[in-house]
Amino acid sequence: MKILISDAFDPSLPQKLSKYGEVTDDKGQVGDCDIVLVRSKTKCTKEYIDAAPKLKMIIRGGVGLDNIDRPYAKEKGIIVSNTAEASAIAVAELAFTLMLALPNHVVAGDTSMKKGEWIKKELKRTELYGKTLGLLGVGNIGTEVAKRAKAFGMTVVAFDPFVREHAFAEMIGDIDQFISKCDYISLHAPLTDETKGIVNKSLIAKMKDGVYIVNTGRGKCVIEEDVAAALVSGKIKGYATDVWYSDPPESTPLTGAPNTVCLPHIGASTKENLLRIGEVVDRLIGEFVKGK
Repeated sequence: MKILISDAFDPSLPQKLSKYGEVTDDKGQVGDCDIVLVRSKTKCTKEYIDAAPKLKMIIRGGVGLDNIDRPYAKEKGIIVSNTAEASAIAVAELAFTLMLALPNHVVAGDTSMKKGEWIKKELKRTELYGKTLGLLGVGNIGTEVAKRAKAFGMTVVAFDPFVREHAFAEMIGDIDQFISKCDYISLHAPLTDETKGIVNKSLIAKMKDGVYIVNTGRGKCVIEEDVAAALVSGKIKGYATDVWYSDPPESTPLTGAPNTVCLPHIGASTKENLLRIGEVVDRLIGEFVKGK
């Protein structure tokens, strides 16, 4: 068996997987590989899959699978898996970091101090305590965010068509009713036909004035131009994102919009998470070898 590690994983992973066969990071050898490990950089398109005739399994180190042509992989008999449970804590901690950074003006305060400015009077803070957090999608990551929000004394509501009850959030089945309650919105939905562009000017109009939005889910779940316009008008008080239409973004109005915090897709990039991803990858390949 030959395993290709196509993107960045923990350095210990090749040795861990060597018990299954040859492990390489040479992308030119994809045609000889049985298993490919990817993150968000490698795009497993129809052409990519056709160039790997021996491929039997693709493992995405992370959550989103929109960089993999799953229907074509299924047609070719290729198993597609992710490591969703591994990344929950890392991404949730970043989402909550961004949620704290926005109303506390962490970036503006730091930038002003380094410029020799003292803008204490201009920076008016608000608290998370007592506010309502809305989770758009409440899977592994959303659940971890909900736990942290409860610890901060927030009310947590959620919209997710696939979840009826949740231990840490009140589920609301109507998205308009859900969105009207939120002081903060944290996006954790996968990218599907239904969620693509779900945060648009129509939905934004139904939000509270001065809402804060954090996106550590998928960049294409928002219409960036609509979010940027709402930031300029003040309808959205602040927007923080770690995800984009592409990595890196070719162009985006968000980096020039007011009251934004923009990060280069680092949500899953903790040392601890990379180790957890490696453990899940090891388990998945072990199960595959045993025919499970």
